[in-house]
Amino acid sequence: MTGEFETIRELFAPLAHPEWGRGLLDDVAVVPSRPGYDLILTKDALVEGVHFLPDDPLDTVAQKLLRVNLSDLAAKGAEPFGYLLASGWSPRCGWAEREEFVLGLARDQATYGVMLLGGDTVATPGPATFSVTMMGWTPRDAVVGRNGARAGDMVFVTGHVGDGRLGLMAAQGRLNLEPERLDALIEHYRRPTPQSAFAPVIRELATASVDVSDGLIADIGHIATASGVRIDLDLEQTPTSLAGRAWLDKRTDVQDALLQLATGGDDYELAFTVRPEDEARLRRLAEQALVRVTALGQVSEGSGVTVRHLGVPVSVQTPGWTHG
Repeated sequence: MTGEFETIRELFAPLAHPEWGRGLLDDVAVVPSRPGYDLILTKDALVEGVHFLPDDPLDTVAQKLLRVNLSDLAAKGAEPFGYLLASGWSPRCGWAEREEFVLGLARDQATYGVMLLGGDTVATPGPATFSVTMMGWTPRDAVVGRNGARAGDMVFVTGHVGDGRLGLMAAQGRLNLEPERLDALIEHYRRPTPQSAFAPVIRELATASVDVSDGLIADIGHIATASGVRIDLDLEQTPTSLAGRAWLDKRTDVQDALLQLATGGDDYELAFTVRPEDEARLRRLAEQALVRVTALGQVSEGSGVTVRHLGVPVSVQTPGWTHG
């Protein structure tokens, strides 16, 4: 029982918004307007063998799918509410695997307060492919773009950088660390935690913001390009997790190792700029939200991103991941 309509009726319909999703019996969702708010939309796809490994449990794939989109909304200061889902099931996705996938969706719907609104489900010879269009709200004209950074602003990042890259290496058996460190890294790679609860702080204080998906240096470069400024980064300030620090401690080429962490991607933290006079409030709000924020450098006149390590300029050949 793995047909398209059985999958929709038995698995996805219970996840749908009871009114706007129309029971998944129609070809559309109907979302009423929210006076005084803007509707924010974002879309990301996950492809087997590119964004997740062929043996990754499908519940974690579903959770990663929602979370990478939730991270985009958080970077805009948006409050999520619902999503459209497209599922391309490969031959390995039988009924039990589809149930597992939906269980992951259900868990994160409860965690992040979102509901399924509609979508499509198809079979494919492979690889398995999933895509979500996530929707959220911001007060009118309050969305935080990439183009608001100005000379003198400070550059911050939430959380830890590099666990996405290390998590992939751990999942592939290419890291030699203690088991608990490996488990933590694999968990981050499979189920990154979006900074959704930090979105109100971004909306209040950030002049520009982006989520760290392609790599810290690459994504900060997007802010620099959109804002028409130069961003100067101090590589030694790159924040690491306990597992990341354990990996760094084994390396003799610290600068190269930090570059790997800062260009690896799949971190789903938030990189953003803030006016210097707002730093104290930012740190207070971050402490209240139990979110680590780290100052990485500052914005100046010019263009692009310059990277220094202990005051010495560093050449960056590949700032992050790009798809062909």
